[in-house]
Amino acid sequence: MLTRRQVVKGLALAGVGSMSFGGYAFAEPFRLGITPYSVSPPDWPDSLSLRIAVLADLHVCEPWLGIERLRRIVARTNALGADAILLLGDYVRGGRMAGWSRVVPPEAWAAVLAGLKAPLGVHAVLGNHDWWDDRAVQSEGGGTPHARIALEAAGIPVYENDAVRFEKDGLPFWIAGLGDQWAFWDSDTTKGYRGVDDLPATLAKITDDAPVILMVHEPDIFPEVPARVALTLAGHTHGGQVTVAGYAPIIPSKYGQRYRYGHIVEEGRNLIVSAGLGCSSLPIRFGVPPEILLVTVASGHNAA
Repeated sequence: MLTRRQVVKGLALAGVGSMSFGGYAFAEPFRLGITPYSVSPPDWPDSLSLRIAVLADLHVCEPWLGIERLRRIVARTNALGADAILLLGDYVRGGRMAGWSRVVPPEAWAAVLAGLKAPLGVHAVLGNHDWWDDRAVQSEGGGTPHARIALEAAGIPVYENDAVRFEKDGLPFWIAGLGDQWAFWDSDTTKGYRGVDDLPATLAKITDDAPVILMVHEPDIFPEVPARVALTLAGHTHGGQVTVAGYAPIIPSKYGQRYRYGHIVEEGRNLIVSAGLGCSSLPIRFGVPPEILLVTVASGHNAA
């Protein structure tokens, strides 16, 4: 259990100047909201309406987002009655949270996520921490992370540069998932990391003109996503995790505030970035409470 001294130390590290701010910042991670979005992509079929629940950046660890809280998140997600549930990566504890939390084994959190139910299934991609947390995979420069093994053992498919065709009410659409863009630390690259992402290969698996929903972890790929993709869903940024008046001092993105959070439209292309559910680096949130997304995708003629 965290001590009061550890909490005070964390507030100092975060540069938090007031106890009222600090108290709220440590309480906000335990909130849980449902954030609705309605999106009408260009050329979306008039008779196709999808409700998609999205969970991102769980960072499961005790006591911040442990097994009991995860069960409540699963129950609340199921109660939304979504057609499909998408998981956008970072299931494991972030490395810098080590001094603030206890590890939950992948098999334990995956067993809880196996309780997610939707008519069109539950679908997942991995995040950077799911790769970074597996030391064997990092040292070998390849392999299958523990997080993927656990999810697939629990019956949840993990997409890595893959796409699968589905139908609702007889109308087709695709769910695609991109491999993680920050999978390996790599000092030999100009970015300092190396991904396993391959957007052209992912899109090459789409064999007709049915609309595409693309799952990614980091939103930085969005400038490369073609108009062929109706909607891109991302996590990773935590919405900044700490924001003041909508500005976040730290965002893990080369684009800064551009893809921090929310529904972004660029040249008619749609991106939604979730604030996620867990914490990274420090167990605090301010201005961006944990959220489950409920995204309705429909034609502009039929959107609610």
